[in-house]
Amino acid sequence: MTKIKVVVKRMKHAGGLPLPTYMTRGAAGMDLLAAITDQVILPPGEIRILPTGLKVAIPTGYELQVRPRSGLAARRGIGVLNSPGTIDSDYRGEIKVILINLGTEQLVIERGDRIAQLVLCPVFRISWEESAELPPTERGSGGFGHTGID
Repeated sequence: MTKIKVVVKRMKHAGGLPLPTYMTRGAAGMDLLAAITDQVILPPGEIRILPTGLKVAIPTGYELQVRPRSGLAARRGIGVLNSPGTIDSDYRGEIKVILINLGTEQLVIERGDRIAQLVLCPVFRISWEESAELPPTERGSGGFGHTGID
């Protein structure tokens, strides 16, 4: 598997927390941890922006995507509101996670809890080619629900 070097700066409030790591050999994402000092309560329907205490220098041609953790989503109804959140290669601020509680119970978040995952992705730039017509396809312009299958 190809490795891409990403320079990371740990901020003071992330002191003592491990850097994100891949939990298994085949994992695409690594877990982001909550770099909070006090417990955070996330009631149902609420949104919180949580710090990770990390700043990164992503190589040009790549982005980092912040995505929900499937376990939190399935068991607790916790999502990343702007999923996937994009961290551009020219951003140098702290990585933060916008969590939303779509569940029915409050979530208690402690320092070091795994709150989201981070995935490195290549970025391609579009070169528009304007045309009066598009090439035909079998589907055509069929949109939402066009197959009749929900």
